Amino acid sequence: MSNDVAYPVFRTPDPVLALRTARRLMEFGRCEYSEVSAFAELSSVAEARRVAKAMPEGWFRGASELEEFQGMPFEDQPAFVLGVQASGLPADEAEFVGRMPVEWDILDQPVGSIEDAFTATIGSNTGEINWQSLEWPDAPEAGFHGESKHAEVTLLFNTRTRHWNEPAADHTVLVHVRSAVFGGRQTREPYAHWLAAQVGLTVIGPAQQC
Repeated sequence: MSNDVAYPVFRTPDPVLALRTARRLMEFGRCEYSEVSAFAELSSVAEARRVAKAMPEGWFRGASELEEFQGMPFEDQPAFVLGVQASGLPADEAEFVGRMPVEWDILDQPVGSIEDAFTATIGSNTGEINWQSLEWPDAPEAGFHGESKHAEVTLLFNTRTRHWNEPAADHTVLVHVRSAVFGGRQTREPYAHWLAAQVGLTVIGPAQQC
């Protein structure tokens, strides 16, 4: 089993520029089976309803306590907690009490199908676009074989970390490579630098583990 590690390579307060830059990096590794997913954390009922109108095909999940439904059959748990699409969002605002923030996601879509709409919709909410199943090429001059399992690009909105625990007024592009730690250091970090350089970018911060 192996894990990935991600490095920030671009940051800007302009979401459209962030998307354009992330796409440039993604296209360097894109292949026929590449896919894209998007995720968001919606801070209010109004934001949940706004996103539902803009991107109704996504799934909404209300927050719940860790042991709130322990022992309850799956089919008896609230649909809003398990996940509903836009048409299934509670009509009564009172049903959102204790369910904030609302999580939203859409998974494994064709590349190019959701990115523009999501970037236009995210607003001040925290979220990300993740392109997966890419193929990074060999870098013989740097001494690295290519990568597919952990070849990804992530665009973080309104945060600088993969854990979304540091709100920010800008957006960050991350390049992912396989994590390989020897002697206390990430031995594949130079590969991340090489990948970034192929599209005119550079690593601008430390490694981020998931």
